Amino acid sequence: MAKFVNYYEKPISHISLPDWYAKQWELQQNANVRRSEACQLRNSSRSARSEANVKIKWDTYLNNSRLADRVTELSNWKDVFENLLQKLSNEMCLLNNEKATTEKDIESINHPLQIANKCISIRDCRRKTELTYDEADVELKKELCMIAKIQETFTQRVHDAWEKLNSLESIRYKLNVDIEDKNKSIGIDRDNLEMDHTSANLSHKPTTSSTGKMNSITHEIWLDQCLSTKMLLENELHDCYTFREAMRVMRECAWNDIRGQQEATDYILRKRIYQTQKTKNELEWQKLKVQKEIEMIDKEMNQLEEMLASKINVLKCAETRLENRVYRSGSELCKDEVELGLKNEVLSFKQTEEDLIKILEHVKSSHNSLKSLLARIDKDLEDKQHSLNTDVVCLDTRSSLKTGNKSELTNETDRNIVLTRMEKEIPMES
Repeated sequence: MAKFVNYYEKPISHISLPDWYAKQWELQQNANVRRSEACQLRNSSRSARSEANVKIKWDTYLNNSRLADRVTELSNWKDVFENLLQKLSNEMCLLNNEKATTEKDIESINHPLQIANKCISIRDCRRKTELTYDEADVELKKELCMIAKIQETFTQRVHDAWEKLNSLESIRYKLNVDIEDKNKSIGIDRDNLEMDHTSANLSHKPTTSSTGKMNSITHEIWLDQCLSTKMLLENELHDCYTFREAMRVMRECAWNDIRGQQEATDYILRKRIYQTQKTKNELEWQKLKVQKEIEMIDKEMNQLEEMLASKINVLKCAETRLENRVYRSGSELCKDEVELGLKNEVLSFKQTEEDLIKILEHVKSSHNSLKSLLARIDKDLEDKQHSLNTDVVCLDTRSSLKTGNKSELTNETDRNIVLTRMEKEIPMES
C-alpha cells in the first residue's frame, strides 16, 4: 500500500473470517436449539393447559356431583328425621293426654275412696250387738284397699309418664338440633353447588384448604351416627307406644276392677240388709208370741191370785168349825169322823194353798222372765233396725257411684228392697 494512503481502525483486535463463519454457525445452531426448545415448551404448555382445563372441569363436575349427592343424602336423612320428629311429637302429645287423663282419674278416684271410707265409718256406728265382721265389712275394706292401691299405681304411672316425657323432650331437643345442623349443611352445600368461578365474594382460603377443622369426623362415622339416631328414635317411639297402651289398659282394667268390686260390695250390702230384715221379722214374730204368752200368763196369774183369795174364807170356815167343836163338853169331846174330816179339810186346804202359792211364784218368775226376754227382744229389734238403717244409708250413700240408668225407682232404698225381694215384708212407700 502506498505510503500516502491513510485509514483508521478501532483499536481492538479483529477476528478472522473463519472465526466469523464459525461464530455465525454457532449462532445459527443456538437459534435452532432455542426455537426447538421453545416449540417443545409451547407444545407442553398447550398440553398442560388443556390437561389443566380438562382436570379443572372434571374436578368441578365431580365435586358438583358429590355436592349434589351430599345434598340429596342430607335431604333424605333430614326428611327421615323430620318424619320421626313428627311421630315423636305426636306420640308425646298422646302420652301427655294419657298422663292428663290418668291425673283426672286420680282425682276422680278420690270420690269412691271417700265413699268406701264413709261407708265403713257409717257401719262402724252400729250398736254393740250388731257390730260384727260380716261380709259387707270385709268387702268394704277390700274395696277401700283396692282403690287405695289403684290410686297409688296411677300416681306411680303418672310419675313414670312424666319421666318418659322428660326423656322424650331431651331426645326431641337433640333431634331438632341435628335437623337444624342438617338444614344449615344443606344450605351451605347448595350455595357451594350454585357457586362457580364467576361468583362474587371469592377469595383465597389457604388455611381451610390445607388443614380443615380439627374436630371433623369421617363419613362412615357420620353415617353410623345417623343410623344410631334413627334406631334410637324408632325404639323410643315403640317404647312410648307400648308404655302408653299399657297405661291405658291398666287404667281401664283398674276401673273395671273398681266397678266389679263396687257391684260385689253393693250385692253383699243388699244381702246383709235382707238377712237383717229377715232376722228382724223373725224377732218381731217372736215378740208377738211372747207378748201373747205374757198376756195369757198374766191372766193365769190373776186367776191364781183370785183363787187363793177366794179359798181363804173356805179355810177360815173349816178352821172355825174345828175350833168351835173344841168347846164340846164332857164325853161329847171326841174324835169323831167330823173332826177327822174337818182336820183333813184344813190340812188339804193348806197343802193346796202352798201348792198354789208355789205355782204362783213360778208363774210370776216366768212372767218376769218373759218380760226380760221381751225387753231383750225390743232392744235387739232396735239394734236390728239401727243396723238395717245403717246399711240402707250405706247403699244410699253409694248411689252416687252408679253411672247410667241402673234403677228405674225414685231412690236407691226402694231399688234395694226390690232387689232383695222384700216387697211383702217392707211395704213400698206410696
